[in-house]
Amino acid sequence: MNLSRRMTALAAGLVLTGLTTGVTVAGSTYSEAASADIVETAINAGSFNTLIAAAKAAGLVDTLQGDGPLTVFAPTDEAFAALPEGTVENLLLPENKDQLVALLTYHVLPGKVMSSDIAGQTLDAESVNGAMLSINATDGVMINGATVISADVAASNGVIHVIDGVLLP
Repeated sequence: MNLSRRMTALAAGLVLTGLTTGVTVAGSTYSEAASADIVETAINAGSFNTLIAAAKAAGLVDTLQGDGPLTVFAPTDEAFAALPEGTVENLLLPENKDQLVALLTYHVLPGKVMSSDIAGQTLDAESVNGAMLSINATDGVMINGATVISADVAASNGVIHVIDGVLLP
């Protein structure tokens, strides 16, 4: 099964409940209401299939659907596609689950951090995996060199900031 089909099959394994109203930003639709959790919000947006498939393979879906609050820096499908060929397929292998968990949890901060909370600042923040993220919010927002392309996407258990690159611990 090719990677695209594998990711679609994994994402399809997640059951969506309820309908949400969406707003389109940079070609993707995000939930306006915070009634959907982080996973449902990402699925509804339609541009995070690789991230959702990776979360499923890593066993992190329940965590991302938990009470939170969490802040997720969510790479788009295009961000994952820009990684060297074979990287995503390699990470999705069962024997690389620990590596995949470390990568994904590097994209998550405990608590809910809105863009207004860090505006004008340069700081380091500890990700859920314990490694530090370098955040520069003095002119736009950059996380370890990845640009936040859509900030403050509300979810019932936190917030998503869409980024244009995959953060590597």
